[in-house]
Amino acid sequence: MAMRTLLFSLALLCISLVHCLNPKCETSDQGSTLQVFHVYSPCSPFRPSKPLSWEESILQMQTEDQTRLQFLSSLVARRSVVPIASGRQIIQSPTYIVRAKIGTPPQTLLMAMDTSNDAAWVPCTGCVGCSSTLFASARSTTYKPVGCGAPQCKQVPNPTCGGSACSFNLTYGSSSIAADLSQDTVTLATDPIPGYTFGCIQKTTGNSMPPQGLLGLGRGSLSLLSQTQNLYQSTFSYCLPSFKSLNFSGSLRLGPVAQPKRIKYTPLLRNPRRSSLYYVNLQAIRVGRTIVNIPPSALAFNPTTGSGTIFDSGTVFTRLVAPAYIAMRDEFRRRVKVPTVTSLGGFDTCYNVPIVAPTITFIFAGMNVTLPPDNILIHSTAGSTTCLAMAAAPDNVNSVLNVIANMQQQNHRLLFDVPNSRLGVARELCT
Repeated sequence: MAMRTLLFSLALLCISLVHCLNPKCETSDQGSTLQVFHVYSPCSPFRPSKPLSWEESILQMQTEDQTRLQFLSSLVARRSVVPIASGRQIIQSPTYIVRAKIGTPPQTLLMAMDTSNDAAWVPCTGCVGCSSTLFASARSTTYKPVGCGAPQCKQVPNPTCGGSACSFNLTYGSSSIAADLSQDTVTLATDPIPGYTFGCIQKTTGNSMPPQGLLGLGRGSLSLLSQTQNLYQSTFSYCLPSFKSLNFSGSLRLGPVAQPKRIKYTPLLRNPRRSSLYYVNLQAIRVGRTIVNIPPSALAFNPTTGSGTIFDSGTVFTRLVAPAYIAMRDEFRRRVKVPTVTSLGGFDTCYNVPIVAPTITFIFAGMNVTLPPDNILIHSTAGSTTCLAMAAAPDNVNSVLNVIANMQQQNHRLLFDVPNSRLGVARELCT
């Protein structure tokens, strides 16, 4: 099997279906490489309409992280079926966008990648309220609706049957959507996946509908991994580059071929309440050479309450439950030895003078992940403010989850080996 690599050109490549002034935005996919970019890239049709200041961008990302944490907390707090279209909290502001081709002949659409979701859906022609490029199912010779008797129809929220086709409705926040459960060929890079099941969005109301589709990399029954077991064998890895450069790039590799051989693993844990989430056993946190004093209950995995630690690609800044965060933060401050500490939004450990930061090490069962300063500090454009880029869960989120987020994952290769129920992490310069 050829190596399947999805190249993250997160700030250079225009994947909108309109003409761009920058020729680099029109680079086409080559071989088995599928280009992916950041949602706020200069070539992204979803970037902010006006440039944000550093402070504004940080506060906006914190707000988006907060809604995502609310979503993740709601997942583990109840038993739920696998959603085809998820709530806005998880899809409103996805970080990484992939260009996929759907149908025969193929139509190029944007889909957000998400490790904590099993969903697959795209806005379709005739959709009332959709604002992005639409999939024209009538132009595809391989498109077909999923029937009411199909097992997939039982795996979507609120399924209904108008005639023989399976549809579903979902209400969230100020929006609601109506979608048809559908199947068609989805092509990632040069890999065609016949009969892929997804939601074809027909109607949306409210102002929180995200413009692009969604491609879930979770472990549930309708995720990419489950629908491509023969092709990718439920194995993938990615390496996210640093936020420092607008021209950063990285890669997502699908399948067991060309995955790193020298990598340390920690076991994946499974929560029956939310089996798609990638839980791991975080045992301790070290700041510099000191293992901080964290109550065991703050790190313990408990399937009943949903507590524990997950790796998540959609949250930007790592959030820890309050006892764990406070213990880590206090030791960080003690080692920095700068008496004046300021705050910025949800970040409570900021400095207006240069600092020398200690490393922070997450100690998992079977592996340690030591984060250098680039993974734990954010700096203002002028360099006048530096903040510890982690926080406790917001006060209005009753979260029992510790979420290892994408800033702390940057310049690391994360290998999700689901058949062997393990997750590997190794340092790698993704650029």
